Amino acid sequence: MGIGVSVFLLALGAILAFAVHTTVSGISIQVIGVILMVAGAIGLAMTMLVFGRRDRVGAGVVEDRVVTRDVY
Repeated sequence: MGIGVSVFLLALGAILAFAVHTTVSGISIQVIGVILMVAGAIGLAMTMLVFGRRDRVGAGVVEDRVVTRDVY
């Protein structure tokens, strides 16, 4: 799940949880909204953990190494 899907789930969940005031028999729209927000937040956190580490790889100090060749 990427950043876009996670933000979409957060937004859709917030709309369902806070803006929709419709009643459906047997289904709580607000609970579905909260579940979608939690799934989006977990997906966003996992995406940041995975891709954040990838960005930091190789960003260390580069040391110069001198290579000499002995000619006989």
